[in-house]
Amino acid sequence: MDRTTAGWGSGLLGVIIFSGSLPATRVAVGGFSPLFLTSARAVIATLLAVALLMMLKQSRPARHDMASLTVVAFGVVVGFPLLTALALQHITSAHSIVFIGLLPFATAVFGVLRGGDRPKPLFWVFSLAGSLTVALFALSQGTGASLEGDLLMVAAIILCGLGYAKGAVLSRRLGGWQVISWALVLALPFMVILALVTWPPSFADISTPAWISLGYVSAFSMLIGFVFWYRGLALGGIAGVGQLQLLQPFFGLLLAGLLLHEPVALTMVAVTVIVVFCVAGAKRFA
Repeated sequence: MDRTTAGWGSGLLGVIIFSGSLPATRVAVGGFSPLFLTSARAVIATLLAVALLMMLKQSRPARHDMASLTVVAFGVVVGFPLLTALALQHITSAHSIVFIGLLPFATAVFGVLRGGDRPKPLFWVFSLAGSLTVALFALSQGTGASLEGDLLMVAAIILCGLGYAKGAVLSRRLGGWQVISWALVLALPFMVILALVTWPPSFADISTPAWISLGYVSAFSMLIGFVFWYRGLALGGIAGVGQLQLLQPFFGLLLAGLLLHEPVALTMVAVTVIVVFCVAGAKRFA
């Protein structure tokens, strides 16, 4: 199997794992505050990452990699989880999932700026068309949407795209699971303090689904998914493999409807189909 095929396969597996993140976060914020959820998921994931680093006797990253690892930590360990958790207090997970349509474009932009990718001009035509479709959908929503929730999701997407691109570049040297593991370790002191400050007064009323959701976003969304995703971006190319993220709305909307029984409007499905079509075109010219 060549590097490109391996990259696309690994990236697809990462997308499938990430698809459960927003529905699980939606359930988890029903029992935990967004700040505690963000810190707790990072602390749990870091404990798992440290165990891996120690068992496999990994060397510490070089000093010149610390700045990039800090960006990764800020983007995908702190920024995206916190902003999406805050957004999901105002919007449904089905609505938030549509914003994932912006992630391939954001990742591609940062891939050009930080990763050295050079897509063809038609790539940007399709990517911009998809992004505009998502933006117009958000603006067209009435009482079913929240401006605050939408803005938080846009900010989360920007930080996540930056973290993806930076992590992909580092993965070419350090390896995918090593990058997310060291980023988690770097963010640990801040996350421990945040967890202690936001510690719930009681855990008695927290439901079992909320605990299961915390476990999922900690182990899978925060660590295991990134192992496959960063490997895919590193092997197959940031701009190209990044387009796989457009499959996430389909998986996520399905989970939101089946597991959370949230209404999935036909407009959401239509927007997702249009965006996937646009990014499929973008992929062709990546």
